[in-house]
Amino acid sequence: MVGSGDDAAATHVPVLAARIVELLAPALARPGSVYVDGTLGLGGHAALVLDACPEARLIGIDRDPAALEVAGERLARFGDRIGLYRAVYHELPEVLAEAGVRRVQAICLDLGLSSLQIDRRERGFAYATDAPLDMRMDPDSELTAETIINTWPAADISRALRIHGEERFADRIADRIVAARAVEPFRSSARLVAVIADAIPAAARNTGGHPAKRTFQALRIVVNAELESLAGVLPAALAALAPGGRLAVLAYHSGEDRMVKRAFAVATRDNVPAGVPAVPAGYEAKYALLTRGAERPDAAETQANPRAASARLRAIARNQEEPR
Repeated sequence: MVGSGDDAAATHVPVLAARIVELLAPALARPGSVYVDGTLGLGGHAALVLDACPEARLIGIDRDPAALEVAGERLARFGDRIGLYRAVYHELPEVLAEAGVRRVQAICLDLGLSSLQIDRRERGFAYATDAPLDMRMDPDSELTAETIINTWPAADISRALRIHGEERFADRIADRIVAARAVEPFRSSARLVAVIADAIPAAARNTGGHPAKRTFQALRIVVNAELESLAGVLPAALAALAPGGRLAVLAYHSGEDRMVKRAFAVATRDNVPAGVPAVPAGYEAKYALLTRGAERPDAAETQANPRAASARLRAIARNQEEPR
C-alpha cells in the first residue's frame, strides 16, 4: 500500500533544488524544450523545473512503479507537459526512442533514494527499523539483500562491502554474517544490524554514523546494480544533449561521484594529444563544466534535511557551437 500521493510527496525534500533549477533553466527557455528527469522519484525536482520553465515538457523515468504513481499524482497539474516511463535510467536511449525524441535540452540525475523508498518499512532500505531484507528499487527484479546475505560466499560479501560501502571491517562483518546464517538464515534487518554492530570493534562502533550504514549502502548498490547503471547512463545522457543542453548529477557517495567526475573530465577534454601547444579548429572539447568541482548543500539545508548531507552536485553543458 503506497499511501496517498500527497502524504508521500510531503515527506520528500528535493536536494539542492534551487541550484538545480538555476543550472538547468537557461537551456529550457524555448518552446518545445525537453527536460528529462532520469530518477523521477516523487517528482520534487521535476515539479520545480516545470514551474520555473513553462515552455518545457518532461520525460520522467523511474524503475519504481510506486514512485511513478505518486509522481504522476503530484505532476498531474502539468497536464500533457509530462510523460512518465518505467525504466532504469541507463535505458535512456530506449525511452527517448519511445517518446519520439532525439535530443533533449536538460537532464537531471538524482542518484539518491527517494523518501518513499526510505520511509516505507516493507522496502527494507532503512536500518533503523526491523524490516524485510529486500532493498529492490524495482520490485520485479530478482536479486534481494536477503539472497546476498544468505547465499553469497564470505569473500564476495566482503568485496561488496569494501568496494561499495568503503567498509573498513568488511572481512570481519562478512565472516560474522556467514557464521550467523549457518545457525539460522537472515529474514529481517534487525538481526543483521546486530551482527554488523557486534563485528565492528567497540572503539570504532560509535564513529562515522550508524554501524550498519555502510553495509546497507553496499547491499543496496549491489541489489540495484547502481554503478553499472550509472556507467551506462552517463555517456548516453551526454550524447542525448542538444547543443546548449545541460546535465546535472547529484551523487551521494564517493564511488558515484568519482564516476561522474571522470566522465565529465573526459567530455571536457580537447580532442588532441597531451602536449600539443594549440588546439586546431574543430578539435575543441564538445562540453564545458558548469560547476567548479562538486558543489555541496550548505549548513542550513543539511540541518533542515539531514539526508542531503552527503550530496555532491556536478553539472556540464554541451557547447552551442560543436567542433566539426
